[in-house]
Amino acid sequence: MKRRDFLQMGMGSIAAAMVPRSAGAQAGYPDRAIKIIVPRPAGGIVDIIAREWSGKVGKSLGTTYIENMGGGGGVIGAGAAARAPADGYTLLIGTTSELVISPLLNQLNYDPVTSFEPVAIMCDSPAAIVVHPSLPVSNLKELVDYAKKNQGKLNYGSAGAGTVSNLAGELFKVVAGLPDIVHVPYKGGGPAVADAIAGQVPISTPMISEQLWELHKQGKLKVLAVAADRRLDALPDLPTAAEQGYPDLLARLFFGLFAPAKTPKPIITKLEQVTKTALQDPELKKTFEAGGVQVLDRIDSAAAADYVAKEVTRWKPILAQFKPQ
Repeated sequence: MKRRDFLQMGMGSIAAAMVPRSAGAQAGYPDRAIKIIVPRPAGGIVDIIAREWSGKVGKSLGTTYIENMGGGGGVIGAGAAARAPADGYTLLIGTTSELVISPLLNQLNYDPVTSFEPVAIMCDSPAAIVVHPSLPVSNLKELVDYAKKNQGKLNYGSAGAGTVSNLAGELFKVVAGLPDIVHVPYKGGGPAVADAIAGQVPISTPMISEQLWELHKQGKLKVLAVAADRRLDALPDLPTAAEQGYPDLLARLFFGLFAPAKTPKPIITKLEQVTKTALQDPELKKTFEAGGVQVLDRIDSAAAADYVAKEVTRWKPILAQFKPQ
């Protein structure tokens, strides 16, 4: 071997050794299993969405596995994701609860904006304003009028203190000028709906679902509106609060994919692309809609960051007026 060729070989080896490990890792990402932290117990809507997404992106990302980390209203799992290495191998399926409400109400060990890199808000689900059939009302205006004539006599049930369901009820009280409606918190949406059907609470604010709309059609409950600014594709006959004169009655639970802060941009871009492709699958959309959630029009990191920032800005002054209880 000539001395010149030998030196060129040596210089090439040195140059290869000088390439940052992170750059090589990004180029080959992923080359091992990806952990998806779900900050809720198995079997719930957050877990279902995570597993459906995971099943659709398997061909592009390889092995992914779910780690359910419930507790603390989602804060424990979100905190663990925020502290994970920023290498794309630990991701979070986060919601409004962990990334907007809890940070605004409590001092946490993570920040909803600076602790994460948003990948995509995949879908969201609005709360509904529901009444027992015995109430002589058929829309929000009639409910407000009825409540004003029966001050101090009404209460509403929610899925629990600090949930989007609870905030929907409190926001309804604010925009309708009905401060004396009493909140009755339940340990989950199921028990709250069950008591609403039984007439234990005249008003309820569950998250919308096809099952809830079916109860409406069966006459077991009356769903007056969804706290959204546009009708749901899966339930086009269900009116919104906005079209009934309450445009500020917006209460939605979003479901998004997040990575720890400072995760390299090429990794975020790949995750964004595979998520966008997955959510274009008609079968997946149908599954989500059956659970009461709707896929968003824009699926990208910029739209996700904007969505979260706007939710934080919108809820901050509202939460400053009252403490969910």
